[in-house]
Formats: sequence, C-alpha cells, structure tokens
Amino acid sequence: MIFYITLVASQKPLTIGHLAETEMLLQNQGLALAGKPLWLAPHKAADIGFAGKPNSAQVRELRAIFYEDAIDVFVTSKVGRRKKLLMADMDATIVKGETLDELADFAGLKEQISEITARAMNGELDFKEALRERVSLLKDLPENALQETLEKTELNPGAKIFVRAMKRNGATCVLVSGGFSFFTGAIATRAGFDHHHGNILCVEGGALTGAVLEPILDKDSKLQFLHRYMDDLNINPDDVLAIGDGANDLPMLESAGLGVGYHPKPVLVDALDNCIVHGDLTAALFAQGYSNPTS
Repeated sequence: MIFYITLVASQKPLTIGHLAETEMLLQNQGLALAGKPLWLAPHKAADIGFAGKPNSAQVRELRAIFYEDAIDVFVTSKVGRRKKLLMADMDATIVKGETLDELADFAGLKEQISEITARAMNGELDFKEALRERVSLLKDLPENALQETLEKTELNPGAKIFVRAMKRNGATCVLVSGGFSFFTGAIATRAGFDHHHGNILCVEGGALTGAVLEPILDKDSKLQFLHRYMDDLNINPDDVLAIGDGANDLPMLESAGLGVGYHPKPVLVDALDNCIVHGDLTAALFAQGYSNPTS
C-alpha cells in the first residue's frame, strides 16, 4: 500500500532540499520510494510516496528536523485519503482563543478562568468539573456579554477555506465543542459548517445563572457524535477527519482515520502523528492531497 509523507511550509519556502532530505532519511531506514515527489502548491506543499507506512518515530524525527524551518509533516494512506466527514473542535481550533475565557473578561475574571481552562485543555483537570467551576464564577454576568464576546471572536486563518473545500468535495462538516451553543451556532454559520453541537448556558432574567444545562458535552460526547454521524452517513473511521487542540479532543482524534492536532497542547503532540504545529487550517487540506486550496 502507498503512503504519503506530506510536507507543508508556513513561513520559509519548501524546497527540493527538504524533499530530498525526507527521501534519504526514510530510504536509509528501509522504506522504498513510490514514484517522484508531487508538488501540491509550489514551494508550499508536496507529497512524497512510499511503499509502506512511515512509523511514528520517523514522523517525529522529520518533525524535529524541519521544526526550525516551520514545516509541518503529515502521514496518510493513498486509499480513502479525502475524507467524507469533518469533526472539528471550536475553541482554539476553528476560532482564535477560548470563548469562555473571553466571556470571563467581562467579569474581570479572565486570568483566573484562563488558568483553569489551560489546565483542563492539558488534561490536568476533569473537564466537566472544570467547566462547572468556570461557569459558576460567571453568575449574574449580563446576557449581552455573550453577544459582545461573539462579535470579538475571530476565525483562525484558513477556517473558511478549509470547511468550504471539504464541503465542495462532498464532506459533511460538523462543529462539536465543549464550549457553548450560543457560540457554536454563530461560528458554524460563519465558517460554513453543516451542523454544530455545544453546551447550553443557563440564563434567567437577562443574566447567567452560573450553571450549565446537563448533560455536559465532553470528550466522550465528542466521540459519540463522531460515531453517530458515521452511522448516519454509513461510513467508517477511515472516512473521517477530526481536528482539535486539547485533551478534550483526544478520543475523537484517535478514533478518526485522520486525527489532526491544530497548534496542539503537549498531550496531543505526544499522541498524534499528524499535527499542524506551524501552519494554518489549510494544512489539513494538503494532508488529504488537495492542491492549491485558496478559495
């Protein structure tokens, strides 16, 4: 079976030298080339085919070699390379930052809540308990702070191009977040997703009550949504691309045929072969063999 190593540059140009270094390293470690390299975008992204799958150690070695040149490294199979289902996290993946942290800024609690968020995303805290704790601190915050936070929330670079290209090629695109449905609904529309899922904040009398509607959507819920959509579409895990940044995404990412960490927390870097460490979200298109995804 043919597998591809895909190199994607983000700052410096990708060169023939980078491709040759990849070929030499993997050939010296027993992998045979399967044809000539293919440029997906000049000096930006290229595929190198091998008659066998590069292992995790080899991918990590390449990632380390090209780190200073800010080149991301992906490994994918030729079979079923373009995915039929996209499952994407929202906070710090499709949008910049964490919407709950930005909401907390209106209560003067951003620093305190951000610290809890960071620990939860690194897998140091139970997600449900951390979410309840953070939301409780926002009790009596005026409801209009939600809209003001939304207006300040920006999509990450490449988000619209990423989703649009996936949909144009027949994929169903789902935004699934441990954040809040107030934001997932608006961001799904803005970025072009077909469906969205998030937690529901409790609001009474124009203010937050400090509670979240149970059950809380967490890492297990994300995995359940992945399986639900696979069943609905009659597809298997190899047909799925999942992308996220933190520990709450890991089960979903590990269960997808292509699980991608986006500017990932260390727990994901250690667990996944495919990570966008340097580039924007369009790198996930190059990893599927798309050429020049610019619109």
